[in-house]
Amino acid sequence: MELMEDPVTVATGVTYDRKSIERWLFVYKKGTCPATMQSLEKTELTPNKLLKHMIDEWQRSIASPSTSSATVSSPTTLSEIILHEKLISALADVESSPFKMASLRTLKACMENNTSMQQKFVRSGGIKTLAKVVAQAMLDPNDFTAFQACEEVVGVLSLIPLTDGDSISFLLKPKRMHQLMVMLQRGSFDARLNTITILTKLARADQNWIESIGHKHVEGMLKSLLEVLSDEATTKLSAYTLDLLLEVVAKSKIGRLKAIETGAVCVLIELLPDSARHQSEQILLMLKRLCECAEGRAAFSEHRLGIASVAKKMLRVSELGTKLAVKILWLVCSFYPTERILDEMLAFGAVEKLIGLLHIDNRSSTKEKVIKMVRMHGTFWRQYPCFPCELRDYLKCN
Repeated sequence: MELMEDPVTVATGVTYDRKSIERWLFVYKKGTCPATMQSLEKTELTPNKLLKHMIDEWQRSIASPSTSSATVSSPTTLSEIILHEKLISALADVESSPFKMASLRTLKACMENNTSMQQKFVRSGGIKTLAKVVAQAMLDPNDFTAFQACEEVVGVLSLIPLTDGDSISFLLKPKRMHQLMVMLQRGSFDARLNTITILTKLARADQNWIESIGHKHVEGMLKSLLEVLSDEATTKLSAYTLDLLLEVVAKSKIGRLKAIETGAVCVLIELLPDSARHQSEQILLMLKRLCECAEGRAAFSEHRLGIASVAKKMLRVSELGTKLAVKILWLVCSFYPTERILDEMLAFGAVEKLIGLLHIDNRSSTKEKVIKMVRMHGTFWRQYPCFPCELRDYLKCN
């Protein structure tokens, strides 16, 4: 591969060296673009000044005595400039060419596992360029090819670390959030996964991101995430979705209340019984955070499977799972101790498991909560004839 001496762009938006494309067009009498094979109605060649400038800068750098020896001993420098060339060329092509898929895939290939290329993409205005592509593509919601380009765009954007304030602020604007919500609702598996990755990065980069995007988009996002969670209960997508939901409820009271309003408690309770270990821990942590507010405890208590689902996971998932389950039961039966809740704790084996935790020879916060629950409600549970006889002694002293 050789560096271009005079890069020019043809009508399709693809960049070539002037000598090469002129030979193709005027010597071999070809009337198509070599890369796309699209017919060229015009043979006008437009100088690619940005790419030419980059090539000239690199050539000047290797001509310098202070850097020439380093360049000779480090062939990766040349590969870097070639990669830069590909990235900048693809970025120029993606905005001007009607055939955007190849350019978007080139951008993704250049940036994967390459921090330098990701930073170059951001500094070159890549995020705003791709935003224009998405805005244009979404003008016609029935254009399948245009929507595929949007899916490729979120694949590219998911590679960016999103650590600079300008990029974060730009993506948090309502118009950008609306576009991401469309991808979350209508996109393919990969597109939704990439969209959730972008949203999670935004959540971790900006503590106030929920307030930035507005209540309307928060509600729409949560509804979409819960739909994804319901549809993909045992997939990688489900784990990514739960990670994002945890970010939403951890950093914002608004996010927590909106999650409860949109039915998060109900969805989580119904997913919990059949979930694997890691997802069980994620769901229990989510339920614990939601039950830390009165609205969350009320929603949990109203669901007939709430106590049963949490009780099932106690002592069966992991130490963390048991700790979270105990915390949920503690929050509910301390602040919302209705007779039905206490009945269900006994009927579904939660009380028996709580008593079992008293055998643990330590003074953990989990055991302290168990002791407090037994002291608060032991008398109520002991009155039932179905209460195991061998457990009555643990309650008499309380």
